[in-house]
Amino acid sequence: MPAIQLYSTPFSGHCHRVTLLLNMLSLPFEVKEAQADVRKSAEFLRLNPLGQIPVLVDDEHVITDSNAILVYLVKRYAPDSHWLPEDPLQAADVQKWLSRAAGEVRFGPASARMVKQFSAPESMESARAVTAKFLPQLEQHLDAHEFLATARATIADLACYSYIATAPEGGISLATYPAIQRWLTRIESLPGFTPLPALPLPEDEK
Repeated sequence: MPAIQLYSTPFSGHCHRVTLLLNMLSLPFEVKEAQADVRKSAEFLRLNPLGQIPVLVDDEHVITDSNAILVYLVKRYAPDSHWLPEDPLQAADVQKWLSRAAGEVRFGPASARMVKQFSAPESMESARAVTAKFLPQLEQHLDAHEFLATARATIADLACYSYIATAPEGGISLATYPAIQRWLTRIESLPGFTPLPALPLPEDEK
C-alpha cells in the first residue's frame, strides 16, 4: 500500500492539480474518495477542520490546501527539479501565479463551472466579470511565454491548468484565446498527464 493518500473527488480541479503532480513525479498514491458526507465526518475533520479537499497524507504528515500540497511534494520529492525553481525571481513568479490560481482562476472560471455544473451558491455575474478581465491578461502573457513562470512547466502551470481547461463547462468559451489553447496543449503533452473527467457542456458551449 502506498504511503501517500489523497483525499479527493473525481471532478475537483483543486484535487486534479495535485493528481497531475503526483503522476508527473511518478509517485504512487492511494485515492480516498471524499464526497460531501465524508468531509463532514469526525475522521475527516481531524485531518482538515475546514472540511475541504484535497488533503494529502504522507506517512505522519497531513497537508491541506492544494497549492500548499504542490509545494510540499516538490520540496520533499523533487527539490532540484524545474517544478519549483530556487532562483529568487523565478520562485516569485511561481508564487504570483499560485496566487492567481487561488484568486482570479478560482473566482472566475472555476466559480462559473461550479454554478453551471453543481448549482453552487455563487454569483455567475461575478464569475463572468472576473473571467472577462483575467483571460485577456492570461492570453497576452502566454502569447509571449510557453509556460507561466519559467521556460519549463512549474507547479504554477498545474495550479492554473484544470479550471482554465474546463472553463467551457462553466459556459466560458476559449475560442478567442489561441495562446491559452496552445498552453493547454503543452500541459496535456507532459509525461504523466491525466485529464479531468469531462462534464456536460452547457448548451451555449456545444
